[in-house]
Parts: sequence; C-alpha cells; structure tokens
Amino acid sequence: MSELSVNELHLDYGTGASANQILKGVSMELQRGEVVALLGPSGSGKTTLLRAVAGLESPKSGGIQIGERSVFDGSRKLEIPAEERNLGLVFQSYALWPHKTVSDNVGYGLKLRKMSSSDIAERVKTVLNQLGLGHLGERFPHQLSGGQQQRVAIARALVYNPPVILLDEPLSNLDAKLREEARAFLRELIVRLGLSALMVTHDQAEAMAISDRILLLNNGKIEQQGTPQSMYETPNTLFTAEFMGSNNRLPAKILQRDGEHAVLQIAGGNVKATLRGQGSNTNDATAIIRVEQINISDTAIDNAIKLPLSTCMYLGDRWECVFRNANENGSDGTVLRAYAKQRLAPGEYWLQLPQHALWAFQAA
Repeated sequence: MSELSVNELHLDYGTGASANQILKGVSMELQRGEVVALLGPSGSGKTTLLRAVAGLESPKSGGIQIGERSVFDGSRKLEIPAEERNLGLVFQSYALWPHKTVSDNVGYGLKLRKMSSSDIAERVKTVLNQLGLGHLGERFPHQLSGGQQQRVAIARALVYNPPVILLDEPLSNLDAKLREEARAFLRELIVRLGLSALMVTHDQAEAMAISDRILLLNNGKIEQQGTPQSMYETPNTLFTAEFMGSNNRLPAKILQRDGEHAVLQIAGGNVKATLRGQGSNTNDATAIIRVEQINISDTAIDNAIKLPLSTCMYLGDRWECVFRNANENGSDGTVLRAYAKQRLAPGEYWLQLPQHALWAFQAA
C-alpha cells in the first residue's frame, strides 16, 4: 500500500507570462516501509516537491494523497493545511527551540495536540530511548553536539507516529566525519522502526547509502528513478550518468555501431564502447566512464588510449591521477582521471576503458 502518492504535480512561482515553473508534472509513490531520496542539482525542484507534500507550498494543479486521504486536489480546489497532514518533518536547520529542554522540544507537538502530560512524558521517553538520547532529556540544544541536535529533530518528528517522515537535507549541517556516522545511524533507525521516509539531498553518496529508491529530478521533472544500484550502474540518460558518480566526460565520434555496441574515436585512438540512451543518426557522441573503472598500464593493452601523466593527488587509500594531452593550439585536449594504488612516475601511460563501463550517449 502507498503511504504517499503524488500525481502530475505542477507548481509555479509568480503569475502570468512571468511565472517560473518549478514542478512540471511530477508523479511518484512512496510505499510503506520505503525510503525514497529526492536527488538533483540546485533548482531542480526537489525541495519544492517536499514542501508541497508537507503543505508548505501551494501547487497549481495535480494531487497529493497520504494513505487513502487526499490532502491536495487541484481539480477540486482541496488543500489541507500543513498542521492537519500529520507528517513528521525534519528541517535542514533542525529548528530547535533554544530555551526549551530536549524533552520539551520533542514533546511540543504533542502539547499542541492537547495530549495529557503523562502521555506526553511516556511518548517522549520512548522515542528518546529509541534514538539513544534518554540521558539527555533535561539538556538544552546548545549543550548538545551537532549529531545529538539532529537526533532531537528526528525524535520530534517521530514522537506522534506519523505515517510519513519528511527529511530536508537532514545531514547537511554535520562535518564530513560525523556525517558518515549519522548516515549509518539514520539508515539503521529507519529500517529498525519500519519508517516510510521521503528525503531531500543533493549528495548522491548520501542518497545511495540511505534510500531504497532514488528519484533524480532535473529542471522540475523526474529524469530517472530506480534503486541506487540501477541508477549508478545503468543510467538511461547523459544527465543521470554525469550526476551519479565521479566521471570522465569525453567528446567522441562513432565509427561503427552494432546494436548496443559501438567503436568510438577518442583522443586519436579507437575504443569499443556501449551505447546508452536514445539513439539518433548523428555520429557525434559524449562518452562517460567512472573514474574507478579505468585501468592504468605502462605497456600497451586492449581498448586503451595513451596519455601523459599530469599530476597525482594522495587521497589516503589511493592516488587520484590526472592524465592530460594538449591540442595543437596549446589548449587542453583530452583529460582523464583514474585511481592508482601508488604514486606514478612521470611519463606516458595506457588507460584501459572497459567496453561495458565506457558509455556513449549520442548527441540529440
């Protein structure tokens, strides 16, 4: 059963000819116990979609349904206020009351619902214990770490057992190390409690780690959706391929094609590739290959191009090496990044581009 359904949602800012279309017919579903990440660049519409579901933005048309209850229907002019949608919302800034204790922050929503003091205390205690905050109930927000403040914000969203929890960039205020720890904690919590969650993020690693399904938005529309693995390994469009992962983008010419297989001319060499996306009659193409898929050799190998080493950067567990040649006019020509286990000596190297990992997207 769907906990949340969005159907052909349109939302504009402004009116008339100057209206700026933010959502252009977005449809999606969130199943019970599922975590869906809204991923995309700034301005793609992901936060606007979350806010529309929450009741904080008014769509122009379409429909939003929570369980079997319609909360927005443009055709019927129906729009249920945010406070009556019974959704849990975790803000990017956490939005904790600085003058209230952890327990008072978490229980504030229950107090507004006129629940008895004893029931509030019981529910607050239960949810704080679930999140490992039971010993911090009497502290104030400024006495907590960033990770603890984040957990308090999540506890406040969970305390009244909402059918869906909405997370707006929930880890963006944490430093890199704490972010990795919080990512694991959040995923474990969501699975353990069987939550249905819709999460906005611009961090693809965060989306892949936490979600069961990713909706990639581009210019107000869903570009592609699927499991994290399918989005990363089998992108349908050039936009998806470039957005997911760390990539090399190379201009290419298609010399031969046979079904989904092709021979490309890249940097003066010929390599085999896999055609992806919608086909066209043009021979111009853009080739994409993940940085981690390239194999480096100091001797000639199959399906490879030869480039001089420009620099190597130490990343701790590996070296990131940049290979670059120059055009005849002196400008940068082909540039490729690849990982190596050790620092490479100056010189030229063969860079193998495996056929299954070298994707060619034809120009429209």
